[in-house]
Amino acid sequence: MKYSRRFIPLDAATREAITWNGGEVGDAECSSSSLWLDETRRACGAFEWITFAYLAWLVAILAIFHRTIPHAAPYLALHLAIAAGIAILARAGAHSRSAAVRFARHWYPLPLYIFFFEELQDLVHAIFPGWFDRRLIAFDYSLIGSHPSVWLARFASPALNDFMQFSYMTYFLYLVMLPAILYARRERLAFWTVMTSTAIAHYSVYVVSVLLPIESPYYSLAGVQTKMLAGGTFTALIDLIERFGRVHGAAFPSAHVAGSMVAIVASWRYRRWLFWLCLPFFASMCVATVYGRYHYIADVLAGLAVGAMGFSVGTRVMRFSGGLPEIET
Repeated sequence: MKYSRRFIPLDAATREAITWNGGEVGDAECSSSSLWLDETRRACGAFEWITFAYLAWLVAILAIFHRTIPHAAPYLALHLAIAAGIAILARAGAHSRSAAVRFARHWYPLPLYIFFFEELQDLVHAIFPGWFDRRLIAFDYSLIGSHPSVWLARFASPALNDFMQFSYMTYFLYLVMLPAILYARRERLAFWTVMTSTAIAHYSVYVVSVLLPIESPYYSLAGVQTKMLAGGTFTALIDLIERFGRVHGAAFPSAHVAGSMVAIVASWRYRRWLFWLCLPFFASMCVATVYGRYHYIADVLAGLAVGAMGFSVGTRVMRFSGGLPEIET
């Protein structure tokens, strides 16, 4: 008996039955998942990939050294959730017409830096149980023949203390001013170059802080200080902030100096007038980190180097394909 291989058209009901029996639905679901992942990948720029790399580092630290980290399991779950949240927000920002969603997609890095810094409180002794301040104290002492924060205290007065605390807090303005100008002018490449460079600088500081625990002169030299740094409004404000947000450790390199250095160098490239406006306050902030007993001179020098490195690497990374996140116009 011979069988015909002639094609016989199927009616709609038969085709639907075949589809729901697994012939085409599985392929459609697979294609849809691949499309979603591809769109999410293209919505993520250099900032996201660098942040994912830092999150991977944190997850590895939490997994390997969980015995020395308080609440390691919740931290691990939280960081995985943060990674998922970043991917979802990046994709939403790429496809949403909502101004609020797009704003959140561009500015979520700022609270992220603060969160990652604050959690160092529980991570600085993940690997090493002690403090390594002794060498930095010796380095500073060799520079001026005294402890810099103790030596600077001879000039202390309420007015100078207040100015120094104000200068110290300008760090938060540096993180916002230039990106805000670039965002308002729709200079997307410059905006994300600054954000990516700032991320590289901050994450580098955070990694070193875990590998090299430094507690700062506020703690290590408390017994040799000769004066209290009393002041006015800005001193009271910084005391309030430090009461709830001070991190014991994570002093080397200085995150304040590293993040501000990125802003200063980027201002020189993108808005020269802003560079000249901020430079005196930036110099004052570098002094204030030592005057206020937050950092050693070594921390400041390392922060300057890390900030310059961050902007140099960030500008190069943004030249690669995919450095700038895709958005629908």
